[in-house]
Amino acid sequence: LPILGRCQIQGYEIPAKARIFVNAWAIGRDTKYWTEPESFYPERFENSTIDYRGNHFELIPFGAGRRICPGLGQGTNNVELSLATMLYHFNWKLPGEIRSEDLNMDESIGITARRKHDLLVIPSVHPCSPRSE
Repeated sequence: LPILGRCQIQGYEIPAKARIFVNAWAIGRDTKYWTEPESFYPERFENSTIDYRGNHFELIPFGAGRRICPGLGQGTNNVELSLATMLYHFNWKLPGEIRSEDLNMDESIGITARRKHDLLVIPSVHPCSPRSE
């Protein structure tokens, strides 16, 4: 973000025309807002009003304001539709004796965050009966 005029943020002097970068990764892992932020715990969002669309600054994975990701709507819709289709048509299981509690959910950080280790699952066809007419 280019700064047009000199300003002060939390005691830091920011000169005019300085470029600043928002560390969205650190914001999303701030222990002031998140209990065990490094743990994979999707249930933390079940009764939460926080969403990912840039209105709540505790979580900004797609940016916010004028610089929000332009593909946010299309991307989330495509992921939801693809995931729903695969969940509907297949049964899923983990290979061997692996339990879901034993999965390594560590991340590899770069331009985007992704799993450090691939998730291996075994799909099997879920028999679907045709609609009754």
